Amino acid sequence: MTTLFISDLHLDPSRPAITDLFLAFLQRDALQADALYILGDLFEAWIGDDTPSAAADAVADALHAVADAGVPVYFIRGNRDFLVGDDYARRAGFRILPDPSVIDLYGRPVLLQHGDLLCTDDVAYQQFRTQTRDPAFQAQFLAQPLAARIAFAQKARDASQARQSEMKQGDRAQFETVTDVAPADVEAAFIRYGVDTMIHGHTHRPAIHTLHAGGRECTRIVLGDWYEQGSVLRVTPQGWTLESLA
Repeated sequence: MTTLFISDLHLDPSRPAITDLFLAFLQRDALQADALYILGDLFEAWIGDDTPSAAADAVADALHAVADAGVPVYFIRGNRDFLVGDDYARRAGFRILPDPSVIDLYGRPVLLQHGDLLCTDDVAYQQFRTQTRDPAFQAQFLAQPLAARIAFAQKARDASQARQSEMKQGDRAQFETVTDVAPADVEAAFIRYGVDTMIHGHTHRPAIHTLHAGGRECTRIVLGDWYEQGSVLRVTPQGWTLESLA
């Protein structure tokens, strides 16, 4: 009995080896699991379900094969693929969950989320997030021709990379603080949802943290990214293991 959690794969044509690693993971590990949860940023960028992508097609087929084998697959949108919609969900055979969501994990309530909502010190990003999650904005964006959407996404990506580069060259400690979760928001999430376990990604800082919130000892598990290797959380009724895939 094992449930798998992954996040921040950032699949992209420029890193075909990572896509191959993920496809192998689906064919080997996922088929033996009780369930698979993907907590956002499956893709490096997603500008609509009509985006032509051989890699996305292969991933959809492989995910659907997992679901067809009787392993439920769940997906929470990330900051890179928040436009993944119902059409791709049907093609991939997964169910899209709200961000955040509380699930029953072997009798334990667990809070799942992508993780960007916890990074409230990054004010500029939170403003961008609010704008891009607005249904009117998304409808207007998706109505544009594919070329216009590609150009917008590239511009936003370049601006994000430039901003991060500038921050890294400045106060490194401030950069680490801004791009990580805000402790007060982590504590508030534990209290609000009444759980003592949280799993998220986004920060690319894989670790298992123990803290106190609301008078209880709590555990926050952070998933790693898949830029150079895989990161998988395996949970059984007996406990959890955060692993790397070469």
